[in-house]
Amino acid sequence: MLTGRGGGRPLLLAYQCDYRCVSAEWGDTSPTLVLEHLLHYRVTVPRPRLHDREHVLDVAEQLVIDSGLQRLTVRRLSTASGVPNGALYHAFGSLAALRAEIWLRAAIEFLDLQTELIEDTLSTGQESADDAVVAAADAPAVFAERRLAAARMLMTVPREQLLGPELPTDLADALSGLDQKLVSSVLCRLATAMWGRCDGASVEVITTCVVDLPTALFRRALSQVTPDGTVPITRDVRMRLAAAVRAVVDRAPPPRPS
Repeated sequence: MLTGRGGGRPLLLAYQCDYRCVSAEWGDTSPTLVLEHLLHYRVTVPRPRLHDREHVLDVAEQLVIDSGLQRLTVRRLSTASGVPNGALYHAFGSLAALRAEIWLRAAIEFLDLQTELIEDTLSTGQESADDAVVAAADAPAVFAERRLAAARMLMTVPREQLLGPELPTDLADALSGLDQKLVSSVLCRLATAMWGRCDGASVEVITTCVVDLPTALFRRALSQVTPDGTVPITRDVRMRLAAAVRAVVDRAPPPRPS
């Protein structure tokens, strides 16, 4: 049985027995269901083993980074996580759904962090809009400091490999919501802060800054891990990224077509 990291509790099972209660006052009988005493349940039925869903996703994420996506199998994940095959299938439904959930979890965490960095920068009143674009571009390095395996997976494993064509409805809806948040909370938010507009040309410039340039400068570092388990994203590389971003946004996007 899997439970969430937030402390969700599995429902306790209890047997029911048919009990007939006789009312001397009314002289009738009525069936009543009563729960077996909890102590009897504990003695006769072993409690189900609890597994942390987040732990399973952490292990799966690390397996993708260490061994490659193709070597992520239910059997390998069961061995590494200590969760039986049946519990994994019951929790995730299929290996394809599990892969999608791994990617979505990491992507949601990253986007939340990136959005937070943008809003924190803009809310100070002392920073300019281009500082917020720089903060958004630097988000992969910040994310790597907090969630190294997730940052490496997002940067080095193509999204299409983890998200198959037949996603369960809930995961497909989550993916759609994630894409919409990327556009509204990052791309349009920054384009509006910079130039007071959110059209194709302005969003394209912001995409260059917060997607293309960080990928070009950080991917190599995130593909490597030092012996002490850190990622060699140096301060120099981050400063070069900031300089490149400022150079790009310094040139306004072309005007809207009249």
